[in-house]
Parts: sequence; C-alpha cells; structure tokens
Amino acid sequence: MHIDLDEIKIEENLPEIYAMAEKSVELMLYKNIRVSFAESCTGGLLSEIITSVPGASSVFEAGFCTYSERIKMKILSVPESVISETTVVSEETALHMARGMKDISSSDIAVSVTGIAGPSGAMEGKPVGTVCVAFCYGETEETTTLKFYKLGERDRETIRKLTASAVYLHLNEILTDWK
Repeated sequence: MHIDLDEIKIEENLPEIYAMAEKSVELMLYKNIRVSFAESCTGGLLSEIITSVPGASSVFEAGFCTYSERIKMKILSVPESVISETTVVSEETALHMARGMKDISSSDIAVSVTGIAGPSGAMEGKPVGTVCVAFCYGETEETTTLKFYKLGERDRETIRKLTASAVYLHLNEILTDWK
C-alpha cells in the first residue's frame, strides 16, 4: 500500500522529533509493541532518537545501519535483482529492507529508510532529497517516496532530520490507531 506523507507537515514538525519519539515510546509501552529500524541515509538517527527516551529499552528491539548495497543484501535479504532493477533508492528496496528487519527482529513494527541526503549522489529522476520509506506491521506493508527537494535546497543533516520527523509522525499515526 502506498502512503502519502506531506513534506510541509514533516518540516513543520522538525523541532518536535524528540517529543514525537517520546510519544511513540509511551504508546508502545501502553500497547506492548516493539519496533525496529533498518536505516541507510539516516545513518542511525532514528535509533539515536528513540534511545534518548527513557523506557525505550522495553520497546526498541534493534536498529541496523545498512548503508551499503552489499549489507542490505546480506543482512536484510534485499534481492540483488531489486537493487539492480529499481536502484537502492526505491520503495521496492525500502520494502525489502523493512521485511528483512521484521524477520530478523520479530518486532511488531519494522521501519526502513533509504535515500539521497546529498550533497552528491543524485540519480536520474532521483535528486538529492529523495527518500524512500517503508513500514511493515501486522499484515500491512506501506511505502512512500518523500520528495524533500520540493521544499527547496536542504543540507544533508536537514534531510536526515526531515526523514526522522516523517518516520516518527507516521509511526505515531500507526500506534494511535493500533488496536
């Protein structure tokens, strides 16, 4: 299932990343849910943010920074054919990363991110600021491509933080609706 996330709303919530992570931990503690992250362009930022919250050890299962294609394939079982056909920055790759993380961790929710934080690395049709995200929980699989370049030029650190903001915004939506 493809989800739409609003880049402008994401940017507006950028200062609230740590507060959103606190809400995530509170909801997961209350609902007895565990989460794991498979990160590429965020380089462990999602994991750093959640582990800054007291109580995270009860809900945070694992975080893998799978930066290279080789490690995405070896650790998360992303098929080489997916990377060669769709590139490493694709919703298909992100989905396989999240599936692999869910399988490895047995978490209730697995989230993955893969993208181009810049300043180099742009590909044809995928400028700096393109980030693909996937969420796997229960029988649901969701993907989206965030287009932060639509907000204007952003530096590497801002793109990483915008991605974290997007993840925690949607994670809290999932957790709020969780039965």
